[in-house]
Amino acid sequence: MKGNAIELIDITKRFGEVVANHKVNMVVRKGEILSLLGENGSGKTTLMNMLSGIYFPDEGQILLDGQEIVIRSPEDAFRYGIGMIHQHFKLVDVYTAAQNIILGIPGKFMLNKKEIYKDIRELTEKYGFEIDLDKKIYEMSVSEKQTVEIVKMLYRGANILILDEPTAVLTPQETDRLFGVLRNMKKDGKAVIIITHKLQEVLELSDRVAVLRKGEYIGTVETKDATELSLTEMMVGKKVSLNIGRTEPVNRKKLINIEHLTCLNKEGVKALDDVSFEIYGGEILGIAGIAGAGQKELLESIAGLQKSEEGSSILYKAIDNNDEIQLVGRSVNDIKNLGISLAFVPEDRLGMGLVGNMGMIGNMMLRSYNEGKSFFTEKKAPAELAERIKNRLDVATPSINTPVRKLSGGNVQKVLVGREIALAPRVLMTAYAVRGLDINTSYTIYNILSEEKEKGVAVVYVGEDLDVLIELCDRILVLCGGRVSGIVDARTTTKEEVGMLMTKLKGEEE
Repeated sequence: MKGNAIELIDITKRFGEVVANHKVNMVVRKGEILSLLGENGSGKTTLMNMLSGIYFPDEGQILLDGQEIVIRSPEDAFRYGIGMIHQHFKLVDVYTAAQNIILGIPGKFMLNKKEIYKDIRELTEKYGFEIDLDKKIYEMSVSEKQTVEIVKMLYRGANILILDEPTAVLTPQETDRLFGVLRNMKKDGKAVIIITHKLQEVLELSDRVAVLRKGEYIGTVETKDATELSLTEMMVGKKVSLNIGRTEPVNRKKLINIEHLTCLNKEGVKALDDVSFEIYGGEILGIAGIAGAGQKELLESIAGLQKSEEGSSILYKAIDNNDEIQLVGRSVNDIKNLGISLAFVPEDRLGMGLVGNMGMIGNMMLRSYNEGKSFFTEKKAPAELAERIKNRLDVATPSINTPVRKLSGGNVQKVLVGREIALAPRVLMTAYAVRGLDINTSYTIYNILSEEKEKGVAVVYVGEDLDVLIELCDRILVLCGGRVSGIVDARTTTKEEVGMLMTKLKGEEE
């Protein structure tokens, strides 16, 4: 045995009356990859934030190599060889990779550039990283930025690495590369802790899995003895079903026809370039692409939130007479006033989706992205709807009047998805509907979307997890650099095919 790297003993953390972690006892070994699992609000990130110096425990001990240590700041964590890579990277955009790696290390900016590059290159070659040290952060993909963050931690001497949802926005190929690097780190005796919701990855990568439930430590199991079902039951504390009930589309009806859709982002660069496809009622159309490939602009163009360029066409078939209504040039209110039944779950939950200072009832009454127009005239119906959503999606909130900004990200998402589905739309568009949700709630959402499809609703699902896209959707449209690189049958495609389309347009030279 290589021994324990870190040991947590009776760790407790409170925020006011809320107990985020209660007497957690957990061991992380040297030379292992440990996955940390739990439902939303189970205390995973809080626990790891105590190891990385962001929070300080109210009770308990942390042992490093068998000796008690006190971590009061990220600087303390660095000193003890603990580094955490958060979902939102802490990099300086205008600096190069090399400058970010040495940033904050006393005296390093004054040292010989050749020596620094030599040291960093030795590190990257040792673990199998691919990195351009002279490239500016703002020019990098998400995967490249993540690589800089990990190399930065290793360069500072980290022996214990914590990664929070590291594959959330990576392609399958980028994920495979990351896993190769993490396995090399494990071989070198590093301890790696991964917080993730993707159970397939947990089973593929980790040696052991630790599970938290409602802030308490449930146990750690050997990955070889675990299954997706057994891990989910540990997280939830009861029997669950992990089946997406995809049915064959019945009575598919074309509801939206999009031709030559082009739009610009805030910088005036083409976010969508000559995009054409069709949306059908009675099916789930998945949208895949690396971050920033045009997914956001695509949904917002249809919803009336994004201006389209001349020559763009979005034709909606009316319910009564099958007349085609042009949506280009129409605002959200115009679309609503025409009787077009469109629901949209945006990516920006509290920016566009919900009003943070309002409770669930207020947010049922007000779709904030819809310019403040209320679709209820009195409070009884929205209160009943809020209660229904709270129960159906198990929203963890003290009250349906509690401001939604006080809820966890996962619970905010449940409120938003529940509200839009409750509108009984004819077209339902969702951007990352399950981002940040635990697996049990995610499957509830998948099955609700499938139920909507069976009612004849056209469901457009923008997602990050290719396994889910392939299992949930009927067709998958793949975007690459704002253009359609392919539309594939979800029942016959592979992750590899979709991953290749995400990074390369058909017909491009090798």
